[in-house]
Amino acid sequence: MTGPTTPTAQAWSLADLPDQTGRTILVTGTTQGGLGHFTALELARRGGRVVLAGRNADKLDATEAAMTTEVPGAVLEKLVVDLSDLSSVRTAASEAGALGPIDVLVNNAGIMAPPYRRTGDGLESQMATNHFGPFLLTGLLLPQLVASGDARVVTVSSVMHKVARQVPLGDPRAERRYQRWPVYAETKLANLLFTFELDRRARGKDLPVRALAAHPGLAGTHLAANGQFGRARGGAASILDAAVKAIAQPAHAGAWPSLMAATADLPGSTYVGPSGLGERGGPPQVVTARALAMNAEMQARLWQLSEETVGLRWP
Repeated sequence: MTGPTTPTAQAWSLADLPDQTGRTILVTGTTQGGLGHFTALELARRGGRVVLAGRNADKLDATEAAMTTEVPGAVLEKLVVDLSDLSSVRTAASEAGALGPIDVLVNNAGIMAPPYRRTGDGLESQMATNHFGPFLLTGLLLPQLVASGDARVVTVSSVMHKVARQVPLGDPRAERRYQRWPVYAETKLANLLFTFELDRRARGKDLPVRALAAHPGLAGTHLAANGQFGRARGGAASILDAAVKAIAQPAHAGAWPSLMAATADLPGSTYVGPSGLGERGGPPQVVTARALAMNAEMQARLWQLSEETVGLRWP
């Protein structure tokens, strides 16, 4: 069994975020106002060289402009990547070679409960974006992570992983009944299975890479509305957006667990989440994943399936 460390009563705060000067951190899903934006912002504020990764160049430009307004002199790079498209991931990883060693990769990008769609690779869009794309990107960037000498891979999961009915081990290109929320939960379970297996494999090969996971609790972002209504605004989308924000912690607070996982003195296989009631909000601390996420057999089986699906054999 491989899993996170025992929860600690000591919560983390932004004041604990150390200086990041000299470190290169790549954060996916950095749309302005989202979790990735605030994760990248605080790392840049502490002096890190931050790579903003996202599927839309114009939105990356907007995030860059917002961040440099708040942190003049922020050291930022941009990388266009659509994680739902395996060819885009390969292209982006090739372009990322120019960055040199990467100290931290934050697999933050994701989609939540959208209408059914198959990608050009024949994959359901949620599983492609939330799991297979990050799995491939991490594998392709592994040499640069190893080159840093002490790298971390932080993958963003969700409390929703606890309601997944099963580990997604079926043929990912086969047709099945689509239920958007159960599938979303399976992708978040996959994030944890991937994290724990990656950490085990890295330790087994004596690679200087730690894999950790984080979840934001309930954060006031556009993720839910985007999933239900696409990028449209107004009408039902605005109502859902307002409802989420009324009961959620601010988006910037949802980034705290990722920041803790990326920078605190923690071992691999640690899982970080909010310390408040039901892990919905509050300062982050080490939390516990469900037993299914820590099942070594399930971790290994999903890893093998993922390698076959994306066409990449990890070392």
